[in-house]
Amino acid sequence: MSTAADGHNILFITSDQQHWFTLGFQNPEVKTPNLDRLAKMGTTFNRAYTVNPTCTPTRASWITGTYPSQHGAYSLGTKLMESVPVVGDNFIDAGYRTALIGKAHFQPLASTEEYPSLEAYPIMQDLDFWKNFSDKFYGFQDIELARNHTHEAHVGQHYAIWMEEKGFTNWRDHFVPPTGTKDPQQFHTWDIPEEYHYNTWIAERTNQKMEEYKKNNEKFYLWASFFDPHPAYLIPKPWDTMYDPNEITVPKLVPGEHDKNPPHFQKTQEEQPSFKEYVEEGGNGMHGFHSHLHSEEALRKNIAIYYGMISCMDKYIGQILDKLDELGLTDDTLVVFTTDHGHFYGHHGLTAKGAFHYEDMVKIPMIASLPGKIAEGVESEKLQSNVDMAPTMLAAAGIDIPMAMTGLNLFPEWCGEIEQTRDHVIVENRHQPTTIHCKTYVNERYKFTVYFNRDYGELFDLEEDPGEHNNLWSDDSAKDLKAELMQKFLYAEMGKEPLPMPRIWGA
Repeated sequence: MSTAADGHNILFITSDQQHWFTLGFQNPEVKTPNLDRLAKMGTTFNRAYTVNPTCTPTRASWITGTYPSQHGAYSLGTKLMESVPVVGDNFIDAGYRTALIGKAHFQPLASTEEYPSLEAYPIMQDLDFWKNFSDKFYGFQDIELARNHTHEAHVGQHYAIWMEEKGFTNWRDHFVPPTGTKDPQQFHTWDIPEEYHYNTWIAERTNQKMEEYKKNNEKFYLWASFFDPHPAYLIPKPWDTMYDPNEITVPKLVPGEHDKNPPHFQKTQEEQPSFKEYVEEGGNGMHGFHSHLHSEEALRKNIAIYYGMISCMDKYIGQILDKLDELGLTDDTLVVFTTDHGHFYGHHGLTAKGAFHYEDMVKIPMIASLPGKIAEGVESEKLQSNVDMAPTMLAAAGIDIPMAMTGLNLFPEWCGEIEQTRDHVIVENRHQPTTIHCKTYVNERYKFTVYFNRDYGELFDLEEDPGEHNNLWSDDSAKDLKAELMQKFLYAEMGKEPLPMPRIWGA
């Protein structure tokens, strides 16, 4: 058994629903000086993919090292069962301190007797409960949580406690009440002062934790979990006017590009589409299954705020990186920045996440830095998956990786000790029991999406068709390729089955 003295600190910084092409050094329309600084300190992975294009499944995969179909939190509205093994416990056993500051989203907004949720009403706003909460939370010893995006009514928990401790006692005035009907798309300037914004809270509390761990000479696994740029599109001044909507490139639908796609793609371009055939018993909500029609003017304004949200978040990520330097911890800390999944803001005519596995939704920004170990200022085209975060971070800490984890250890690759770890990734998406259930296999050239009990699917040649405008699924010329990819997909599915222990005898 390794000990904390043997391994590196882990600082995991995440955003929520951030498109892969929103890092300033790659896209000059966005300003991210601090993430650009992190990229110069480490390696940027241009072909990193999410394990699921929604929050709860991916976040659960981050801390379990397993796929949503394996850890059980397969969709929004489900929960990660408390009995599922989590990586924080492995760090604790090795003598690390573990902390989560910001968004968890391991549990749903509803709570039942059989499936109780700590992230549901009314407990999320019971501040006395959270002031006295001292239990370990999914392997995190030190937690400070919140559940809202921007001004949602779900505000509460430790974020609300922090605001009150700062003297901001009228914080409720800046959030929509639970019964409110205010449409967040009708305005973009959030009237909350920046000093009380959750970015400020996350950076301040993350930095205080690092100071505490440094003082106590403790190794740490610390997750700073930011909420932005997840819509609603809303940010305090001056970030609301940082970008001119008229100077922004607006992604657009290519006429006819959905003609060969599954029917739910086509329906998004109708004014009042019906998705009733996808509704079934045991389902609860269908993200993205609605009209995505929009005006260019409104979209320009939304994108300008989306970029402003990213730039504001970047400022506070910079404060965390500055504190790491100030404490003298940079050289001994693996810093990983990524997001849970991507976003549509006009790409392919889409404006919301759903069962649309375009690169915009499933490819994600990812940067890793560890001075002296991970190459600096490098961009890598090697395939990565965020199901690999837990085993990779354990490896960086010198801690044995549990056999039950089905994610891969990327750390030797990141350090240049081996050439490549992955030759494919798998993205899962089960948003209904059967009707919205698909999986995508991606290798170096092709992307292949299969839908449960459906004849339709998607096959894109990412080399010849990087914009994913020509679905080859039904093309006669692609029959052999389709059969080959189906076989590779089946092999990949078989290869990710968990083996929780070695076979120790013949019988």
